[in-house]
Amino acid sequence: MALKKDHSWVKQPKEPIVMTDEQNIRVLYEDNHIVAVNKRNSDIVQSDISGDATLCEVVKNYIRVKYNKPGMAFIGTVHRLDRPVSGVILYARTTKALNRLHNMFKFREVQKTYWAVVRNRPPKMEDTIVNYLKKNEAQNKSYCYDEPGEGRKESELRYKVIGHSNNYYFLEIYPKTGRHHQIRSTLASIGCPIKGDIKYFAKRTNKNASIHLHARQIEFVHPVKKTPLRITAPPPEDALWNEFVKIAHNLKDNNLDQD
Repeated sequence: MALKKDHSWVKQPKEPIVMTDEQNIRVLYEDNHIVAVNKRNSDIVQSDISGDATLCEVVKNYIRVKYNKPGMAFIGTVHRLDRPVSGVILYARTTKALNRLHNMFKFREVQKTYWAVVRNRPPKMEDTIVNYLKKNEAQNKSYCYDEPGEGRKESELRYKVIGHSNNYYFLEIYPKTGRHHQIRSTLASIGCPIKGDIKYFAKRTNKNASIHLHARQIEFVHPVKKTPLRITAPPPEDALWNEFVKIAHNLKDNNLDQD
């Protein structure tokens, strides 16, 4: 597969990338109202200058083909993930579900959990960080400030270190707000840029232009059925993510033994 050169990457990938299509789509959950997909870290959620098909378009075609719909299926985008980020992303299959999910995100009734791999040890093993982010549109980048100010939006997240390898630390992150590049900018501000994220001061890119940030889990009440849902996405296959999964599973097993 030839490398596709465009300006949507901070730095061009050094190896072939695989994007999601109707054949390789990884559906995590699906019913008549919503569908959740495990996004690859090459997929785009919002149209950009690359001209690549958005994940929403792929999901529309998947639903159209699977259910033999005569026209284009309705799929509503509920939230977004940055292009180099992988993990669970939610789409609505009806306008009713879309409107209700938008409200749930607006009023912070959805709990998201992210995983991140960083080179440097965080200042604390567990902490809640409140800061103020200002987006630079021209750079497509957010800057952190300690105090409120013009154009700055309050941001809050909690993180904890759940383990480490020889050279990296594994963080679980629970954002309370949903600001632009919130996790990426905040971790960089405490001296812990995400592996591969050269936009936020990582020393080098990953070969496939990804960053080691993964939307691990999303928890919410189903917008129509009113039942609790927890949807978990396996991270990409590589040595660091595999080590992260192993540590997380061991930690979970130890907690169950203590109970």
